[in-house]
Amino acid sequence: MGVTAHISGEDFISSSNQVLFHKAVEYTHAILNPPYKKINSQSAHRHELRELGIETVNLYSAFVALAVLHAAQGGQIVAIIPRSFCNGPYYRPFRELILRKAALRHIHLFDSRTTAFKDDDVLQENVIIRLERGGIQGPVTISTSTDDNLSDLESHEYPFNQIVLPDDTEGFIHVPSARDEDVAAFETPASLHHSLADIGVNVSTGPVVDFRLKDYLRQMPGTGTVPLLYPGHFGINRTEWPIAGGKKPNAIERNNNTEKWLFPTGHYCVVRRFSSKEEKRRIVASTVDPDVFGTAQALGFENHLNVFHENRRGLSKELANGLAVFLNTTVVDKAFRRFNGHTQVNATDLKTMKYPSRSALIELGKWALKSGKLTQQMIDERLGALLA
Repeated sequence: MGVTAHISGEDFISSSNQVLFHKAVEYTHAILNPPYKKINSQSAHRHELRELGIETVNLYSAFVALAVLHAAQGGQIVAIIPRSFCNGPYYRPFRELILRKAALRHIHLFDSRTTAFKDDDVLQENVIIRLERGGIQGPVTISTSTDDNLSDLESHEYPFNQIVLPDDTEGFIHVPSARDEDVAAFETPASLHHSLADIGVNVSTGPVVDFRLKDYLRQMPGTGTVPLLYPGHFGINRTEWPIAGGKKPNAIERNNNTEKWLFPTGHYCVVRRFSSKEEKRRIVASTVDPDVFGTAQALGFENHLNVFHENRRGLSKELANGLAVFLNTTVVDKAFRRFNGHTQVNATDLKTMKYPSRSALIELGKWALKSGKLTQQMIDERLGALLA
């Protein structure tokens, strides 16, 4: 069969704006390897996309959204794109658009970032997705291979309600690894169905953005200051403060300009917003021990931490420890990796997750406080017994 090629040098977004308004062209197939670049909120491209009902923050998602709108009924769209669209608030309108206009048929996941994209500086996982314009949503095929050779490809089908959870208002897209998880292994334990609101807990990004408050930062605590906590102040089962000779300040002045950014001293659970690729877990949770801070009446949490609290006040000691233990389990790590393909953990991600009941978390915390030094095996086994 002969193929006629036409190469267009036009701006895809601008030309699409004209074509789609006049419905001049509909495509049966689209294959994309779109560019990755953030779109300024006030740029001409952002305005053109909004006119088409597309609200998104990156060129790659804009190109996929446009391809979906260009496609004829039953049209097939295949794209290799970063996995960042699967979660987070910024890509929520994009997720809503593609899932409203198309059926999600297939997601392919690469086990190795460095092998599959060795010629590129890839900071997060890339996936290949296949969408069908106007299709009736059914099961989703998830396939996995080590790299782009696809020599060890494995695949499974999952019900759509395990890929996008029915009660998830954010519409996160979960991508289990077909290599080591079958459908049964992907089932969420029935007792993990509580939201943070259900258990009376809030989570927020640490409000102290250090470069904006640099005039009030102090290397070591002194008169008129309160502790300022960074990820480096937390280790396994301990809060280490102050750290003399460190790169980060240990304190912040408490005054009229900083007061609104501070929390009262208490027990909190904190999660690092960024982890390295080499770490075994994406979520690294710790507890804040108020006894470390002496008579300090307030604390500052730097922006690289997520903080679990109760209406901006501390948690009970048992609940803070129970949350930290739960978040450090293998069950949570696997669940988190299904919708998060990079090393950043946002407060929205933590809000979307499901948790044990408040009473179960408190029991877990009591156990942890009595048990002393904990291993990964110990906390995994304890959670398993708690959820049985």
